[in-house]
Amino acid sequence: MITINTTVKASIDKVWEFWNKPEHITKWSFASPDWHTPYAENDLRTGGKFKSTMAAKDGSMSFDFEGEFTLVKPNEALEYVMADGRKVEITFKEISGGVEITESFDPETQNPEEMQRAGWQAILDNFKNYTESN
Repeated sequence: MITINTTVKASIDKVWEFWNKPEHITKWSFASPDWHTPYAENDLRTGGKFKSTMAAKDGSMSFDFEGEFTLVKPNEALEYVMADGRKVEITFKEISGGVEITESFDPETQNPEEMQRAGWQAILDNFKNYTESN
């Protein structure tokens, strides 16, 4: 698994809400400024499904990021299986001054692991910036 992390200077309740509510997901879930997430849905429960559409702003490309939750522990952890069968584990840990988020995911086989790490970290950094500035 590839693991990334960050610390967000916000309350655990705010971090959980901004991570999971579709109206927030569409504001931060993309890896670079030339992409966006015009659509997101999230059935936040074990067995619930989620889907986000990630798209190039110029309309040249888009894809759906989707899966099913295998664990939902509010304000603590999420686990899910993506549509291609890869697993993701995310923990949210309250620490002094904020929340530490650790995200581990199975790599795919088409792109180098360092590229995948950088892309997922960029999305996590967008989340941190969006949450801290709103």
